Amino acid sequence: MSSLIIDDLHVAVAGEEILTGVNLQINSGEVHALMGPNGTGKSTLSETIMGNPRYEITAGKLIFNGEDITQLTVDERAQRGVFLAMQYPMEVAGISNADFIHAALNAQNNGQAIPVLPFLQELKQTMEFLEIDPQVAERGLNADFSGGEKKRNEILQLMMLKPSLAILDEIDSGLDIDALKIVAKGINAMRGDNFSALMVTHYQRLLNYVVPDVVHIMMNGHIVDTGGPELATQLEATGYSQLAEAGDNH
Repeated sequence: MSSLIIDDLHVAVAGEEILTGVNLQINSGEVHALMGPNGTGKSTLSETIMGNPRYEITAGKLIFNGEDITQLTVDERAQRGVFLAMQYPMEVAGISNADFIHAALNAQNNGQAIPVLPFLQELKQTMEFLEIDPQVAERGLNADFSGGEKKRNEILQLMMLKPSLAILDEIDSGLDIDALKIVAKGINAMRGDNFSALMVTHYQRLLNYVVPDVVHIMMNGHIVDTGGPELATQLEATGYSQLAEAGDNH
C-alpha cells in the first residue's frame, strides 16, 4: 500500500521561500494531477518529495506509508518506493540504459543481484510495450536522446522499478500526440491498489489519457483548489486568473 501525507510544507531554495504551506494527501491506488502557472512551486514540490538536498524544508513534514521521511536522503526514499520522473532527465554517457536500470533494481533489492536473464526478458517486453527501439537498451543513459525518447525512457524506468509512489514532473512536455499516448499507456499500466502517482502538468491533454482521481491547483507556493477531473477541464476554459485572488488571499 502507498500513501503520502504532505503536512504544512514550507520549502526554501537559496534562502528564498518557494513553498508556503502545502497540504496534500495521496492515498494508495490514487492518481493525482498538480496544475498551476509557471513558477508556482510545482517542480519544487516534486524535487522536495524525492529529497533533493538543494530544496530546504523549513517547516512541515512528509509522511510516506506512515513513516516520517522528511529527513531521509534520496536513496533512502527510493529504497522505500518513491520514484521521480524528472522534467529534464540527465544524460549519462558511459553507462548503458540497461545497466542503469539493472543497477537500480539491484539497489532496490538491498544490493542483491537480480538475475540477468529474467531482467533482460522483462526489459525487452516492456520496451516493446512502450514502442522503444531495442537498441536503446545499449545506448548511454539518455545520451543523444530526443526529448520524447527521454520521457519514454523515464516511463520505462517506472515500469521496471515498480515504485509504490511516482512523481511525474511534466512527463508530457514536448511530446507529440503519438508519444503522449504511449507515455499515458505506460502510466495507466501501473495503476492499481499498490501504486499512486502525482502528475505535474500544465495541460489538460495528458489528463484526457490518464484520468486523475484528484486535481490540485497550485499558485504562489500552495494549493488553492482541489477537485475531481472536471477541475482541469474548467481550468482549460477559464485559465488561472479567477484563482489568482484565492492564492493572494492565502
